[in-house]
Amino acid sequence: MARTGDHARAVTASALGALDFTLDRGSPVPLYHQLAQQLEAAIEHGVLAPGNLLGNEVDLSVRLGLSRPTVRQAIQSLVDKGLLVRRRGVGTQVVHSQVKRPLELSSLYDDLVAAGQGPTTRVMRNEGVPAGPDVAAALGVPEGAEVTVLERLRLTHGRPVALLCNHLPAELLDLDTARLESTGLYRMMRARGITLHSARQTVGARTATGQEAARLDEEEGAALLTMRRTTYDDTGRPVEYGTHLYRASRYSFDFQLLVRG
Repeated sequence: MARTGDHARAVTASALGALDFTLDRGSPVPLYHQLAQQLEAAIEHGVLAPGNLLGNEVDLSVRLGLSRPTVRQAIQSLVDKGLLVRRRGVGTQVVHSQVKRPLELSSLYDDLVAAGQGPTTRVMRNEGVPAGPDVAAALGVPEGAEVTVLERLRLTHGRPVALLCNHLPAELLDLDTARLESTGLYRMMRARGITLHSARQTVGARTATGQEAARLDEEEGAALLTMRRTTYDDTGRPVEYGTHLYRASRYSFDFQLLVRG
């Protein structure tokens, strides 16, 4: 019977063989960077999956006709991004792809599904609480009025990527915990006939506390991206106030900038 390591090597050899590396030696873009970009794209699109092994630098350099230092530099750039890891006695292994999320009104769950990231959810809290000042102002309810608070841990490929905290008007919809662990909040809203129309959102950054780091499988003090969002339906009613934390090592926002004028 084949060993697990042998299977991983066979899968990766097949995956690498299916890749069509295009290296332009006349380009001003360094060859290591061209190789790194194409390997990163293969990881992002699932051609190279978490756990796959890349083989050693000598084999890659021979196959691609590149020097060993060039291949080493390409691999190191992806190690630095957290996409690859070097394991003693194992070799260079794919860890995960970074989640790149478009800056538009969509849910993390839907974005992860669309990217083939296999999202799962752990509901850590689902209960009614009195609205504090920030929540009351965002949802347009009196301070102290009952609202529903959700705290969820979102994972991809079994590894944490985000801590999500959402407050919603108590009467908005029935938030069944089992259902929340099998689908996304926005999908549940749409199923209830709630049409999401617009949102106000603020993106920032800070370091992780000890508790946050433990939940997100990071080191205390690791960089986190923050997002605060108030979402409105097509009648202008606030339906959600979210304060979310994302692992900067596994998550980024994509912007498209246009010239105005």
